[in-house]
Amino acid sequence: MTAIRLLLVDDDPLVRAGLSLMLGGADDIEIVGEAADGTEVGAAVDRTRPDVVLMDIRMPAVDGLTATERLRARPDAPQVVVLTTFHADEQVLRALRAGAAGFVLKDTPPAEILAAVRRVAAGDPVLSPAVTRQLMDHAAGSPADTRRARARERVTALNDREREVAVAVGQGLSNAEIAAALYMSVATVKTHVSRALAKLDLNNRVQIALLAYDAGLLEQSAEPDPDGH
Repeated sequence: MTAIRLLLVDDDPLVRAGLSLMLGGADDIEIVGEAADGTEVGAAVDRTRPDVVLMDIRMPAVDGLTATERLRARPDAPQVVVLTTFHADEQVLRALRAGAAGFVLKDTPPAEILAAVRRVAAGDPVLSPAVTRQLMDHAAGSPADTRRARARERVTALNDREREVAVAVGQGLSNAEIAAALYMSVATVKTHVSRALAKLDLNNRVQIALLAYDAGLLEQSAEPDPDGH
């Protein structure tokens, strides 16, 4: 079994030491390097070639948001999991829009952080439907007119089936759940997701979910309340 190569980025040396101790003991995780600020991330990635970067969101010189944006713009960029002290705020949303595959709280139990790193390394996002909804609710409170118009223009690139899959992704459904809901195979769902990512020039399912929300697709897909509310 090939170990997941993990780079730790945090300005607090005690946090880095704790993460290294917690995560480095796993048989399938190899801590390949550390960085103390976003300014060091590019060189550290070039030097260590990680599969996943665990990125602190708040650092003094170059923060984790800017570092994530720069990193995900590179070819063959590693996956990024953002470390934060807040469940959902504008900074987390910005990191996800930039291509982070998810986020974990700094007080998350070690086993859950390990699970998040493993999922991201396998190509899966680390946002549960509940957390996705929380982020969407937060996004609803921010100025969105320009973003909505841009998002609606972008989703016109999708055909009807790809749009249905994008809505299901935005609802937090797994591939198996989408397959059951839309009467298609899991392999076909994966194909539609891959095509949607390519057409929209996105990195992962989290970004599909955010774009679907921005474009109003989730509102359009909502079923009427039987009580009329």
